[in-house]
Amino acid sequence: MRYLEVRRHTMRVKPGDHLSQAGVTLARQVGNKMGSFALVVTSDIARAFETAIAMGFAVDAQLPGLAQLGTAVEQEVAWDAGFAAFAHAVALGRATADYAQRQADLWRNIISQIPNGFSALAISHGGIIEAGAVACLPTADHASWGGACGYCEGVRLGFDGERFVSVEILRVKQSQ
Repeated sequence: MRYLEVRRHTMRVKPGDHLSQAGVTLARQVGNKMGSFALVVTSDIARAFETAIAMGFAVDAQLPGLAQLGTAVEQEVAWDAGFAAFAHAVALGRATADYAQRQADLWRNIISQIPNGFSALAISHGGIIEAGAVACLPTADHASWGGACGYCEGVRLGFDGERFVSVEILRVKQSQ
């Protein structure tokens, strides 16, 4: 079995693209509780790259495919609508379905680069994680997965060498 963790970036200083101190602190706390990874990839947006570094991981590659939902998808479903809303949008068979399938294909490509028994980490963005996870496990009970992924939250997918077979929703309790 191989595992792929896909997590959302941490907090940034808006409207800028770089992490805030609170974001760095959260990423460090989360990173300290994570295991090791044979491969770490991020989107090509600074906040994703910086999140991986703040978590304590060197980045092996930056992939533009992990960066944006695109206008057509955003017209069908809000990026922060949650897993069930993305599953509904995918079921319509339009832009979100195409996007989600491309994301699942990208995730399969990432996981295929590591040996059996190892894990990979991808740092991405809101909505992208929900779309990709739905496409990786299309018959799952997506409503039970809950709302949108918050900062540093995501999914841990099990891959048996041919297909994704399991999911764990990774939630983060943020201290006030």
